[in-house]
Amino acid sequence: MKFLARSLGLLLVAAGFVGLVIDGTRSIVNHAVSFVSISSAAGTLFPNGPTGFEGQLAARTYPWLWDPFVSHLLQLPASVTAFIVGALLLWVGQKPLEPIGYLAGR
Repeated sequence: MKFLARSLGLLLVAAGFVGLVIDGTRSIVNHAVSFVSISSAAGTLFPNGPTGFEGQLAARTYPWLWDPFVSHLLQLPASVTAFIVGALLLWVGQKPLEPIGYLAGR
């Protein structure tokens, strides 16, 4: 399970870094800071985008969950969010530290 967390974390950190480079390039060209939100990235990757996700979320869980929580989460920058979630997964999936020295309790 830790291997899966580390692998997914590494992929998300790499995707977040690539997204930051793309957002930085777009910001330099437009002379204004701009980030791609999660909803626009989902619209690019999935055919229905956030509208299809809203329908699935309302059908499987509570419909009131969409407006106050999920709609605000989808406005976060995709690159920064991927980088942070990837870093958290790398932290959760890290190997335990080996003890240094020997136990003196014998």
